Amino acid sequence: MSAFRSALVFSLLPLFAGCQWLGVQSAAPAKVSMVGMTRMQGTLSGENGKLLFQPCGEPRRYVVIDRGDTAILQEAASLADAQGKVFADLRGRFNASKAQGGDGQLDLYQLYRVERPGQACEDPNFKRLTLHADGLNPVWNVEVSGKGMIIDVQGQPPVALPYLEEQLPDGRFNLSSEANGQRIDMWVAPQRCVDSKSGAVRHLSAELRINGQAVRGCGYYGGSRND
Repeated sequence: MSAFRSALVFSLLPLFAGCQWLGVQSAAPAKVSMVGMTRMQGTLSGENGKLLFQPCGEPRRYVVIDRGDTAILQEAASLADAQGKVFADLRGRFNASKAQGGDGQLDLYQLYRVERPGQACEDPNFKRLTLHADGLNPVWNVEVSGKGMIIDVQGQPPVALPYLEEQLPDGRFNLSSEANGQRIDMWVAPQRCVDSKSGAVRHLSAELRINGQAVRGCGYYGGSRND
């Protein structure tokens, strides 16, 4: 086991011991309404067998209880840095009452992304976006907001386009545009997706098609989308 993972993994051994995660599938959780829940970004760390979440810019730490069966323990352990920390973007119910080992409790139901610590807490674009998606071969990036979508593909100048959104079954949707003589489609599905370069885990898979040529990647909802 590499050093950058061990700090978090060993601090959480008591929790892993009680988890059915080595090839044993637990029953799928019932669908829970996200109404009234809070989305936050911050840092995950392990301490005395507990997983703690510290929101960006706050001193408080919340003991995480994985009510939504998000597999957050496994995801965090695979991405922790040398200090045993990882960035997480999640949604749940925050209880500020005193919890043993923390300043409150987080009942976690939705995991949007987990990645190695960096500058994600200072991302100036997050709050205005409804969707972010990116991928490799070639490197591409799409940012979507209420004003349109910006498509940036390696070797080409960025293009800003209007778009139409079509909702599809099972939480999938399609963004399309035919501006500037091009046919653009982006197909998005609620499916765990791993960035092959960074190892970051996102809650959406994405396929971008430009004039029929497809590239695949991962995505997550921005701060302006309340799904």
